[in-house]
Amino acid sequence: MGLSWQQGPLATGAIGHFLTPEPLPERLLFAEPLRRRVRVRFNGTWIADSEDVVVLHEPGRYPVAYFPRGDIAWQALTAMDKATRHRDLGDTAWYAVHAGDRTVERAAWEFTALPAHAAELQNKVAFAWRAMDALYEEDERILGHAADAYHRIDIRSTSRTLDVRLGGEPIARSERPLVLFESGFAPRWYVPRADIDETRLRPVEGRTFCPYKGLCDYYDVGAAHRAAWSYPEAYREVDRIGGLVSFEPDRVEVTLDGTSLHLEPGQGVVPHGADRGLDPDEPTDRRGG
Repeated sequence: MGLSWQQGPLATGAIGHFLTPEPLPERLLFAEPLRRRVRVRFNGTWIADSEDVVVLHEPGRYPVAYFPRGDIAWQALTAMDKATRHRDLGDTAWYAVHAGDRTVERAAWEFTALPAHAAELQNKVAFAWRAMDALYEEDERILGHAADAYHRIDIRSTSRTLDVRLGGEPIARSERPLVLFESGFAPRWYVPRADIDETRLRPVEGRTFCPYKGLCDYYDVGAAHRAAWSYPEAYREVDRIGGLVSFEPDRVEVTLDGTSLHLEPGQGVVPHGADRGLDPDEPTDRRGG
C-alpha cells in the first residue's frame, strides 16, 4: 500500500483523514530521498547506478524511483519526439532506451517544466520498470515497484474461531488461523490446510504477483470463482502464511467468532502508470549482480 494507493493517507480511497482545520488539496504528491543505492540493468548493461534516488508517491500509483541525470549512462537514452503533460508536474519528455541490439521506446521519462514546489525532481529520470531487465538495491533484485518505506506487513496468531461455509455447507473451521495486517488493507485471515476440507477447493489457472508476498495461486470453492487463494512459496519475510489458505468474504460465508466478515471497498489491486504492471511474469529470483 504505502502512502498513495489502496487506502493509504494520500490515496483517493483513504479511510483516515488529516486532522487539520482546513481541507487539504484533492491530490497530494510526496517526494523523498530513498537513501539506498539503486541500479538499473538493461540488456545485460548497467545503465543507472545512484545513491541519490528520489521516490515519488502519487495518488493511485505505485511509488516511482527517479534517478539523477549524472548517475545515468546517458548514451543509453535517446530523446523521442513525443511528449505528454502530467496533470500536476507539467511537461514530460520521453526517451527510448537502448543497449547492444535492443531498443525499447517510451522506456524512460523526465519532467521538463516542473513547478517550483517540485524542484527535487528536476533533472531526474524514471525508468519503465517492466521495460528494464531489473532494478536492484545493492545486489538484490527489487520486484514489483520501487521500495516503499511505508508498506508494512504484520502476521499474528489468534485463538479466535474462523468458520467458512458455502450455502451453509462447511468448508473450513479453525481455532488457530493467522491474521495478516497489511498497510492499507483490511485484515486477511489464513487457515492451515489441516483445518480445511480440501476436496472443496479446485485449483484454477491464473496466478498473480505481490511484491511483498510472492506468487499467489487461486481456487474455486464450489460455484464461487477464485474464492480462495494461497502463497505456496511465500517470501521469507512472510513465510508464516506459506501454503495456508485465505477466503474471500464476498464469495463465501466467512465468520470470525460468529461475526460475518465482508469485503471492504477499495481492496482490489490494480496496476497504474507506465512504470508498472504487476503480474506473475516477474521472476522469483531476487538475487542479481
